Amino acid sequence: MYKKIIIILFTTLALIVNVNAGSDGELLLKKNEPSKVKDCFEKINRGTFAFNQALDGLIFKPVSGVYKKLPSPIKTGVSNSLNNLSNLVTIPNNVLQGDLSLAGINTGRLLINTTIGILGIFDVAQLLGIVEYEKEDYGQSLAKAGVGPGCYIVLPVLGPSTARDTVASLGNFMGGDPWYNITVRNDTQYVNDIDYYTSRVTAGVDFRAKNYDSIENLEKNSLDFYASVKSLYLQDRQQKILNSKKIINTQDDSDWEEIQD
Repeated sequence: MYKKIIIILFTTLALIVNVNAGSDGELLLKKNEPSKVKDCFEKINRGTFAFNQALDGLIFKPVSGVYKKLPSPIKTGVSNSLNNLSNLVTIPNNVLQGDLSLAGINTGRLLINTTIGILGIFDVAQLLGIVEYEKEDYGQSLAKAGVGPGCYIVLPVLGPSTARDTVASLGNFMGGDPWYNITVRNDTQYVNDIDYYTSRVTAGVDFRAKNYDSIENLEKNSLDFYASVKSLYLQDRQQKILNSKKIINTQDDSDWEEIQD
């Protein structure tokens, strides 16, 4: 049943994307303008944000502080491996968005790095001149199909999101994420659910470590840390939808996606 739903969803999205393929980028810019995203549940969001801050102080901050001190080759290998896994979601979204050439390139990267690069630890594809492209997810595909962000939402543990991206992320658990499928949904001989959840937690720690100083500075210098994080997230999300290369203030633009999937 889930597979049928996913097929129908993918087919519908592909048709919508094709219809909107020639639309002006200014429409996407306008629909995803951060200042126009309403904080419909601000009181609840602020409560969840406070909970996430407490959790960060208890777990993610100290763990990422230790992780940050690991030798660079280890941290690079972990990041490479996580980026390699993210291709499993990026590739189908390349297809949904009509970027078949990018889907082919990212498939090549995935195959080369998973095999020769030893499960993605080494970015061999980059050394061969197969450049890495921006990560894509189902929220971006919906946005490019014309779906607006809806209300701003702060999710427990996962952090900032929007109504659209929260709903879209469910696609990962309904057959849209091959890594989830072979670990959690299907107990295979070589990998299981603990491998999936370990990769997600590691991705959060990796993100926190990369942005350790900038997050601390942002919190220290913000009159309203909640509002600052919301603004940065929505700006970053808009740029990812537009495939912009601009870096948002103090944040590492390439890593915000790590906590969205």
